[in-house]
Amino acid sequence: MRIFPAATPFGRFVGLALVLCAAVATLPARAAPTYAIAMQGDPALPADFAHLPYVNPHAPQGGTMRYGVFGSFDNLNPVIVKGALTTARGIWFDREFGNLVFEPLMQRSPDEPFTMYGLLAKSVETDPDRTFVEFQLDPKAKFSDGVPVTPEDVIWTVKMLREYGRPMYANWLRPAVKIEKVGEHGVRFTFDKTADRETPLLISGLPVLPKHAFDEKTFDQTTLKPVIGSGPYLIDQVLPGRRIVYKKNPNYWGKDLPIKQGLDNYDKIVIDYYRDPNAQFEAFKKGLSYVYADGSPVHWKTAYDFPAVKNGDVVKESFTSGAPANMLAFVFNTRRPVFQDRAVRKALAMLFDFEWANKNLFDDVYVRTASFFDGSELSSVGKPASVKEKQFLGEAHAKVDPDILNGTYRPTVTDASGSDRKVLRQAVQALQAAGYHFKGRQMVGPDGQPLTFDIMVQSADQERIALAYQRTLERVGINITVRQVDDAQYQARKNTYDYDMIIATYSASLSPGAEQVYRWGSISKGINGTFNYAGAADPALDALINDIVTTHSREDFVAAVRAYDRALISGYYVVPLYHLPEQWLARWKFIKHPDKTPLYGYQLPAFWRDPSSVKTN
Repeated sequence: MRIFPAATPFGRFVGLALVLCAAVATLPARAAPTYAIAMQGDPALPADFAHLPYVNPHAPQGGTMRYGVFGSFDNLNPVIVKGALTTARGIWFDREFGNLVFEPLMQRSPDEPFTMYGLLAKSVETDPDRTFVEFQLDPKAKFSDGVPVTPEDVIWTVKMLREYGRPMYANWLRPAVKIEKVGEHGVRFTFDKTADRETPLLISGLPVLPKHAFDEKTFDQTTLKPVIGSGPYLIDQVLPGRRIVYKKNPNYWGKDLPIKQGLDNYDKIVIDYYRDPNAQFEAFKKGLSYVYADGSPVHWKTAYDFPAVKNGDVVKESFTSGAPANMLAFVFNTRRPVFQDRAVRKALAMLFDFEWANKNLFDDVYVRTASFFDGSELSSVGKPASVKEKQFLGEAHAKVDPDILNGTYRPTVTDASGSDRKVLRQAVQALQAAGYHFKGRQMVGPDGQPLTFDIMVQSADQERIALAYQRTLERVGINITVRQVDDAQYQARKNTYDYDMIIATYSASLSPGAEQVYRWGSISKGINGTFNYAGAADPALDALINDIVTTHSREDFVAAVRAYDRALISGYYVVPLYHLPEQWLARWKFIKHPDKTPLYGYQLPAFWRDPSSVKTN
């Protein structure tokens, strides 16, 4: 082998080449700009996909869709938290009705666990370690007033979300230490070491607001002035608290994009608000709204005896979702002293008689929920903890109940009599072990004060199940109060955690991630307006959430989520209730839907109206 001395010209060239190669080797690897990004693995659809797999790309266009919802609204800016009662449905981040006015950089596919496809952003680029993400905006993207969507709009939106937005936005953006314009249409986010694999996907899901259409000085204030966005619809009419009407933008910039085919099929969308669920359903019966999502077994079985059902004008349908069941539960507010002892929470959880309630109130159609990811591979129930799960749990492994760890845990099962003496005795013994005792017919604590609390409910259906719980609690000397409050008071008190116990739903997905911080993370306990209804603040949960969002392989991700599930269950922050094995939807027959149901269940934005019915309204 011939050696060239460094002092010779060729030797200096070789030396320089080696130095350059070494320098290049130390640079972070980059991927080429691409059309989509997945949390793990590759996107399911190819770069040249024509439409999402669950839509009808030839769906007829036109007509009016009428929705009915329960509640009220006093605001049209959906990203702020200050002073807002409730934002009008449909503007942004509406899981049922879609993003009608504001749009994200990339659109999530409901047919995959967590994959984002380009919308306002034509391409996305990141590196294997996801230390940055760069978006190139589609040059054709425009707001409804014709003004182009620019990187400046993205950067301004980020500023507003950080200063005035809901807490989840600040959390998503926290790792972004540098945001800069790149070229004419690009914007690049550079992350610090707190970023994880989910960070680029979360940022890709942020809305882009028009800088020119907002007054920064009043951005944080509620407004009833129609807002401008880049989405397929314009706000046409606002009747505060009662109705909002959207009309399709004939000049919508994205109507030809593959990601938008088969969606946004109506000329007009009307959303009417009702102050109670009965009025909402009566409106559906009269044809004032065209679809009704039903979650009540008794209602589903008994309420559809009106003429439109009998003659076939109204159709009842069931859909199967591949996603985990949502966790509907009584939530202990551990900020309150009465619920700060885990042993007390565990004993109280034993006293909800699901079997009696299911038999006597719901015709045995419900399934008891046991896991925060029930019905999916992410659930820990029925599976002994693996070595990998125990590694993720770390020292918290010792705090997890043995039955939860070995997979034999199930919520307490009764004999459905409404007074199962064995279960009542076990609950009393658990309370006595925690320092409680009977004083006369009342259960009192170590301080001599009666064990009592309030359950705040929002509707008659919630009240019904709360009264069933009250019935059992009274049998062991625990006197509680069930208080139904109006929607305005409920939202205000929920946002400030002014309650002992509420009934809440935690939505579940096949790709849990950073949203868990504002459900169960310590940082969210003292911040108003989060979903940390229970007031959880456990370093072990914080560490497990971090594990979930930093794992690379699907195998490690599943193990991390299962470990997290075990820790949540063992914390007894909630009394798990129940779920339906199917989705139930009633619709007027002129409302049609695609044949295929995507992974996350039916998608209303993919429905359309039979053209023959359009002339009737």
